[in-house]
Formats: sequence, structure tokens, C-alpha cells
Amino acid sequence: MATPVKVYGPPLSTAVSRVLATLLEKDVPFQIIPVDMSKGEHKKPDYLKIQPFGQVPAFQDESISLFESRSICRYVCEKYADKGNKGLYGTNPLEKASIDQWVEAEGQSFGPPSGALVFQLAFAPRMNIPQDQGAIKQNEEKLQKVLDIYERRLGESRFLAGDEFTFADLSHLPNGDYLVNATDKGHLFTSRENVGRWWNEISDRESWKKVVEMRKSS
Repeated sequence: MATPVKVYGPPLSTAVSRVLATLLEKDVPFQIIPVDMSKGEHKKPDYLKIQPFGQVPAFQDESISLFESRSICRYVCEKYADKGNKGLYGTNPLEKASIDQWVEAEGQSFGPPSGALVFQLAFAPRMNIPQDQGAIKQNEEKLQKVLDIYERRLGESRFLAGDEFTFADLSHLPNGDYLVNATDKGHLFTSRENVGRWWNEISDRESWKKVVEMRKSS
């Protein structure tokens, strides 16, 4: 039996949950290694050897170490191409490029405002950090503009990169889930016909449901 890959970090982390969802889609066995960031475990020398920036996740596959969640996910999709969801990262250069352009859109356009809202609305209250109402307003406006583009795109195709669920869609689940289910900003998704349809479909996948359960029990 293959040695499970190791994922360092808590499922509550959006970046960690992106990797976990990919591993579940690809049916790759994994082990979650806890990293207690409140105790500074992410800044200890041994951890910094595999994640030099002291963040989560870190990832190990036997002798290979990687960091940065989207790169880890691409590696998993490429190495385990014949396992699980075989089309998750495409099967030809055009499909991969189509997926990558929407993953880049997620990382550069969707991620910053949605991540800021997740922090301000879902995490700051737990951490007893005052919410920045100016940042909330500014990032909600930015996210609205991004989702307007998504609304047009999803009127043309079932999913972002085409008519099949791919990593482009999966990559939006971590921040989107917090916004829809842990803040009062879910209407940003549900009020848009095409985005709402898309969100309901991708968030209902068994892989993501399992990640949500991991979040609840962590």
C-alpha cells in the first residue's frame, strides 16, 4: 500500500482545505499533521525546512516537500493523473491552460477580496480583533465586480473552465464556503443566478462535504 502523503496544517485554513479537497477528488491517501500556530510551531526550525515562509500548508510525498497550496494541488493532479477524478486538471494542453487561467483569476482577483472578507467577518471576531468596516466595504465592492464577471462566464458554460468540474472551480471552495456559511455575505453568490447555480453544485460535492466535516471536528 502506498505511503500516505502528509499535509501539515489545520483544515480550518483555507489553503490547507484546498489541498485536502484535491486529495479527496484524486482519491490519494493522506495524513494530516497538526501544526499549532498559536504555539508558534510554524516558526520552528524543523518546520521551516519544509515551509520556509512559516505558513500552512506544507506537504510531503515521501522525499518530496512542497509549499503553496495551488502548486501542491497541481502536483497531486499531475502525479496521480490516473487516480480519482481524472479530469480535475485537464487531459490536454488547452484544457490545462483554460483551468490555469481561472485558477489565476481565483488567486489574483477573487482571492484577495474574498480572503479579506473571510478574515474580517469570520476570523477577526474569534480572535477578538476589531473589524475594519472600511476594509469590509472596499473588499465587498471589489468582490462584487469579480462575481459580475463570473456571472457572465457561467452563463456561457456550466463551470468556469468548461462543462466539467475542475480544479478551477475547486480552488474557490475554501473562501466561498466561509463567505456563504459563516458570514452575512452569502447573497454575493446566491443573488446571482449563474454564480448561485454554480456555487450550489460545486459545494455539494462529496469531497468538499468531507472537508467541511474535517473543519468542524478540528
